[in-house]
Amino acid sequence: MKENLKKDIKTFEQFAKLADYSFVNRLNCDPDAKFNGDNKESREVFSGHYVSVEPTAIKEPIYICHSENFFNDLGFNKSLIKSDDFIKMFSGDMSNISYPMENISWATGYALSIYGTEYYAQCPFQTGNGYGDGRAISVFEAVINGKRWEFQLKGAGRTPYCRGADGRAVLRSSIREFLAQEHMHALKVPTSRSLSLFTSKKEQVKRPWFRNNSYSRDPEVMIEEDVAITTRVAPSFIRVGQLELFARRARKNEHKKAYEELEQIVLHLIHREYNDEINSDLNLEEKLILLAKQFQNRLTSLVANWIRVGYCQGNFNSDNCAAGGFTLDYGPFGFIDMFDPKYQPWTGGGMHFSFFNQPNAAKKNFKSFCSSLKPLLSSNLNSLKELEEIENNFSKIMHIKIENMWASKLGIDKFDFELFDELINLMIETKVDYTIFFRELSNIPNSINELEKSFYDNFENKDIKLRWNSWLEKWRTKIDINSNESIKKVSNQMKSVNPKYTLKEWYLVLAYEQAQEGNYELVKQLQEVMTNPYIENSKEFEDKYYNKKPSNLFGMAGISHVSCSS
Repeated sequence: MKENLKKDIKTFEQFAKLADYSFVNRLNCDPDAKFNGDNKESREVFSGHYVSVEPTAIKEPIYICHSENFFNDLGFNKSLIKSDDFIKMFSGDMSNISYPMENISWATGYALSIYGTEYYAQCPFQTGNGYGDGRAISVFEAVINGKRWEFQLKGAGRTPYCRGADGRAVLRSSIREFLAQEHMHALKVPTSRSLSLFTSKKEQVKRPWFRNNSYSRDPEVMIEEDVAITTRVAPSFIRVGQLELFARRARKNEHKKAYEELEQIVLHLIHREYNDEINSDLNLEEKLILLAKQFQNRLTSLVANWIRVGYCQGNFNSDNCAAGGFTLDYGPFGFIDMFDPKYQPWTGGGMHFSFFNQPNAAKKNFKSFCSSLKPLLSSNLNSLKELEEIENNFSKIMHIKIENMWASKLGIDKFDFELFDELINLMIETKVDYTIFFRELSNIPNSINELEKSFYDNFENKDIKLRWNSWLEKWRTKIDINSNESIKKVSNQMKSVNPKYTLKEWYLVLAYEQAQEGNYELVKQLQEVMTNPYIENSKEFEDKYYNKKPSNLFGMAGISHVSCSS
């Protein structure tokens, strides 16, 4: 074991000594920043990789929770969360920063592509120079246990990219993101991580939302909600949209350093996210080809994992696609209840970001990623051709990953299209809970009666019951169950990929409604359950969190679908 793995960080002073700011030290600051005061007003940012911007602290921060698992991973002692300086920093107050930590915080710009199409109109200046981190501010970067991490506050006030908004996050959305990130990590899906969650009763902001018991698809009222700041942590927060921004500028030759800044951000991405896979001695063209291959591998694996656990990103624009190949930006996400290939939790998302269309959305983002590399390869036709071949191979790689994922969920060695196709049609026709069905199937049932817990409708149709039992018989011939020992082995393998618990929206609603009243117990209970999603839990938790969605909640606004309000 490396010596640095034994560190037990107990004090803020020890934490500060971990500081190592590669992003701000290696890349360019917005040259106009010094002329714009505190950089909190919406404006065009024409060049530079980041803008220095001071967070806006929340007043009298109230601690809700922190990730004990992530603290352990980082070597942080739980006493650190009680440090006044730690609380201040991660509730937005940077006034007590001590050397070698620097009192520097930054926001970044990025472009927007929706399903592969470039957009500029969302930028208030119609140029694309005002789009970026509107309420996300990075405050710290460190090497911890041999791995680099960036710490980013979400909801810490205005930046130049706020587009007229207040830069705050509300308690509701902050709880969702805090719990979801650690849940996804426990589900074995690559993701940004959650560090801490603070709220305040001294500041409220207004957000569009739905009336109680409404079935509207559009927000109907403005409600007041408490503000909150959650800290998310990742190896980097570089997005595909970020690369796109610099590629667009280089393509249009918008300023004299445009090409140079594109090369710098791409090489920094390699340094931050692909240092182990891409040798620093290679030339630029070789690095870019390897980068495209590595990102393709990560992105296809990520999306296959999303479908495996029943997760839908909802808003999978290029600016919500991490260039490191992990889940980022938990806005209008959702975990599926009743199986529907067209499931989409976000009212503004459309079918292009629906559950089963996520591989196609990923393909569009990968195309945007490759397009961002092309200006750097324009003088090397062979490398351009190789990049295009990688890009054109995306669907094939994605298809293989998806088939392997379904085989693992079904406990079979090789994907069987006929078996799968028949299953999907039966699941749609008979309305099954996605998570419960695959978990119950992992018990290797002998008849359809053993799967009834997952069905929303009662079995009155004899024909469907016969078709289900026929499918089960075919399935059982495909799996290795020749003895009790082999049955147990297959069952355990299936349970390792089919979670028992997923973070359904109707659980979250109760948690953030109680939290708004100052009761955080349900948040902490959900944290406990959802960071152990594969285990057989207590009967109390099973009765509470291993159930089908109540029929009266289907179609209900804020539960079955959400807006982008946060």
